[in-house]
Amino acid sequence: MTPSALSAPLIITAVLPGTIQSRADTLRRAHFPALRNHLSAHVTLFHALPPSALVEVKAALADLASRRAPAAWLSGIMNLGGGTALAIESPEMMGLRDELADLFHGLLSAQDRGRPRLHVTVQNKVPPADARRLQAHLAETFRTEHFRFAGLALHRYLGGPWESAGIWKFRG
Repeated sequence: MTPSALSAPLIITAVLPGTIQSRADTLRRAHFPALRNHLSAHVTLFHALPPSALVEVKAALADLASRRAPAAWLSGIMNLGGGTALAIESPEMMGLRDELADLFHGLLSAQDRGRPRLHVTVQNKVPPADARRLQAHLAETFRTEHFRFAGLALHRYLGGPWESAGIWKFRG
């Protein structure tokens, strides 16, 4: 681990099952500006927990991952203004996120204190007209798909790229 990684904010994501991950990565490679595309497709639960909470965050993720995988479904195409995402509905994952938010309430950034709309970004930082074109194109063939999240992941934010700090797979 580099010294900068020791001071890097922590990001928590929900891990998608393989088939949905593969499809989202394909869309992201095709539509996300290449110079800004440092990451695989992901579902962010928390954007910036303090690095000092690393041990506590890892323990909390291990505890949550000992449970049954949360049910979810792709629910539509989301307009991000200058981007496009696959919208996800998952009351069960939001319940787990709420537990984490309660546990780390004094450590949350303003962004993380808000309640997120779960999604996978496949395009970002493009002109709104380009985003609307992709949204219309994706809407033509979109279908709702039910799945269960595969796990939870922890990353260190390194100013663009992320460094993995662990993955915890759900049971069952």
